[in-house]
Amino acid sequence: MNRVVFACVQNAGRSQMAAAFFNNEADRAKAVAISAGTAPGPRVHPEVVEVMREAGIDLSNARPRAFTPEIADEVTLLVTMGCGDTCPVAPGTETIDWPLPDPHGQPIARVREIRDAIRDRVRGLLRERGWSRSDRV
Repeated sequence: MNRVVFACVQNAGRSQMAAAFFNNEADRAKAVAISAGTAPGPRVHPEVVEVMREAGIDLSNARPRAFTPEIADEVTLLVTMGCGDTCPVAPGTETIDWPLPDPHGQPIARVREIRDAIRDRVRGLLRERGWSRSDRV
């Protein structure tokens, strides 16, 4: 089982969206995702909850969590979300960076654009790795 961690600083926007899209579209027998952050915020940003609801995913009960050594030990793939030097590190783990803007405080139209970019990247990752539900034979 592959375990993907989407990580940013507050774990209140980009990484929450990415993990939600991933788990919604992944073949759970092949891969699952969680999200985490280096300095978790108090809650998922309201604008993120709103645009994800529009996409059919409810993040209203999601809670930011810290990127811990235990998470680092179990990760197969770490996807950082454009947080630069403040991104978490999992030594020896494959890491890719998606340099995406932080949706916090952005106008709702911009948050939708970020959401859609994340969804496209997640779908590409799932196809590339053969982890999509639609890849089942």
